[in-house]
Amino acid sequence: MTNEVLNLLEQAEGVLHGHFCLTSGLHSNIYFQCAKLYQYPEITSELGKKLAQKLKDIEFDTVIAPAIGAVIIGYETAKNAKKRNLFVERKDGIMQLRRGYSLKKGEKVVIIEDVITTARTIKETIEAIKEYEPEIMAVGCIVDRTKGQTEYNIKSLLQIEPVVYEPENCPLCKEGIPLVKPGSREEKVKV
Repeated sequence: MTNEVLNLLEQAEGVLHGHFCLTSGLHSNIYFQCAKLYQYPEITSELGKKLAQKLKDIEFDTVIAPAIGAVIIGYETAKNAKKRNLFVERKDGIMQLRRGYSLKKGEKVVIIEDVITTARTIKETIEAIKEYEPEIMAVGCIVDRTKGQTEYNIKSLLQIEPVVYEPENCPLCKEGIPLVKPGSREEKVKV
């Protein structure tokens, strides 16, 4: 499945090569723009089916996805798993559960993300719903760049050994390659 998902990303021009500032603040020579997949509903639906299949042995009630990047894949995963679907979104820079959404105390939740590198957005998503004391049963994603260095039970369609650099030790910066920040957070790029 790894090659199949990578091929789909490449066909949709969702694999970018260059010098990127990731959402985490780390720099990398590769960027996964999963939003490019969302141009093709049949591909997104298929990936949602594959994520739902990865979650089939996990008992859960609700999918929660962080906006904006994971809303569509979260919906497709929930649809295929026949579960409720919610999303969290930023307001004043903080992830929040809004729009009248709520959870039952102790509800079993799976968080769906598009790409995970440091799991920062997962932590923000959990923080946004902590008042409901949910049970986080798993985290699903299209691309996992964590190298297994996270406390979460990640179910991914594609696991990539990332090439990432701290900004102060980035050889791409030292080579003078222009830095691009294609992600969704509105933060200044520090060079």
